[in-house]
This record gives sequence, structure tokens and C-alpha cells, in this order.
Amino acid sequence: MECVEYKGYRFPATTVKDLEFAENELQVLDDDVFNVTYPKSGTTWMIEILSLIHSNGDPTWSQEVPNWDRVPWIEVQGTEEKLKKIQDRRRYFSSHLPRQFFCKSFTNSKAKVIYTARHPKDVAVSFYHFSKINKLFEYPENFDLFLKNFLSGNLPYGSWFDHVKGWLELAGKDNFLFNTYEDLQKDLRGSLKRICTFIGKELDEAALDAVMENVSFKTMKDNRMANFSLVPERIMDLTKGQFMRKGISGDWKNHFTVAQSEYFDKVFKEKMADIGVKLPWEEN
Repeated sequence: MECVEYKGYRFPATTVKDLEFAENELQVLDDDVFNVTYPKSGTTWMIEILSLIHSNGDPTWSQEVPNWDRVPWIEVQGTEEKLKKIQDRRRYFSSHLPRQFFCKSFTNSKAKVIYTARHPKDVAVSFYHFSKINKLFEYPENFDLFLKNFLSGNLPYGSWFDHVKGWLELAGKDNFLFNTYEDLQKDLRGSLKRICTFIGKELDEAALDAVMENVSFKTMKDNRMANFSLVPERIMDLTKGQFMRKGISGDWKNHFTVAQSEYFDKVFKEKMADIGVKLPWEEN
């Protein structure tokens, strides 16, 4: 597994120098927009949403430029060079970084963060399947062992619980929008309007229709610029599965045993007791 150790965490597809650049050197601009998630929580979906909002619903950019060039990750190799090429448009970025390693220059800026969270049981299932095809991650022997690592935070990017709690410390700030995968599924149009308002972009109804059409799971799955089929075989083995698998909520019910689910609920309750934010899946 090709992961880099950085301040007690493991990160793939990067070097210590890249992580130090993201944390200490990247100069955030006031109109930057950051798409931040724990892995497998809707990152690719939000990249497409931001791309299409930026282009007023015109899918050309999304169909001709890989998503990692449209909304590049700040903590991976080559980001510093990509930044130099973004001169004539608003900058959009993606990141899986925990809050404590995020760009220091963000703190005193007006840049905006859209943080998307997803039901952690679905995240665990999606991360498990993703680890089977991503050669930068340790191949999971079985779901039970993977689940134990997930609950203990013994995975790249660390603990889901710590990640969500760390970012939720910004809840209530004008430049922080908390979003969930489930919100996007239940009310995509309403979510798009909320995102547009948050980043200060106005779209008419026709443009919103176009965004909705082009961020559907089927459209993204068929789009080579979004479905990660362009990633080299040395990084991703797509013979063992697909990057875009189902795009649904509740798939955890097909993987968890009753005992696993009950233990997960117990850990969740302990770790997330006092976050002060209502999460949409808790009522279920």
C-alpha cells in the first residue's frame, strides 16, 4: 500500500511535501470554493455539481476535462503546478483533509467550504468496495475486518467520526455549508439552489434543469471525465469493480449483520454524542 505517514495519519497519492504545501503554503483566495468530504461521501457528485453550476448548466467542461483538473485535490501530487494554470476563472478545489491539516490561510479568508457528509454505514460499505479496486489502499480481506478498521479510524484519512466532528466545528459560520449525501438524493433541486446561494451564483430554472440532468448518477457513470475510467491501471484496477458502483443510500443493509449494525450504532452514539447538529439518517 502506497500511503504517506503525516502527523500520525496515512494519506495516499501524495508526498509529505505536497501535504505541507496544502497546509502551510497554499494561498487561499477569498472567492475560492472547497469541496470537502471524508472519502466515499459524495465528492465526485459535488465536483460535477460545482462544475455545472460554474458553467451555467453547459456540460461541455464536464465532458471534456477530467474532474481532477476541474476541481483539483489540494493534497495530492501535482497540485502546485495545476494552481499556476488556473488564472482566468474562479477556483474550485476538493479535499479529504481532516480539519487540522487544512490550509492555514483559509482561517482568515472569505473562501467557502461545502462539507458533505454521508450515512457512515454507507460510507463504510462504499470505502470497502473502493479499497478493492484502488491499488494505493490495502486490499480488504473481508468486510468484518474492514469495518473494525473503519470504526477504529485505522484507514487512510483517519477516523470518519473525527473528520466529521472536526469540520462541524465550523458549523454556523457564513463561509461554511454543511451538506449531506442524503439531502442531495431527497431534494436535489433544493440542494442546488442552496449551494448556488451559498457560493453567490444565480441560475435560472433552465440552467438548474441542465445541472440536474448532468449530475444524475447515470450521466456521471457514463461520463469518462467523471467516472475515473481514465485513471492509470497502476492506481486503479477496474477489473475488480467499478468506481461508480450504485450511488444509492441504504446499501449498508445488504452488507451489515444485525450484530455489526448494533455495535456500529453503539460506537456512533459514543463518538457523536455532543456534535450539536441533527444528521438526517439518525431518525432512521
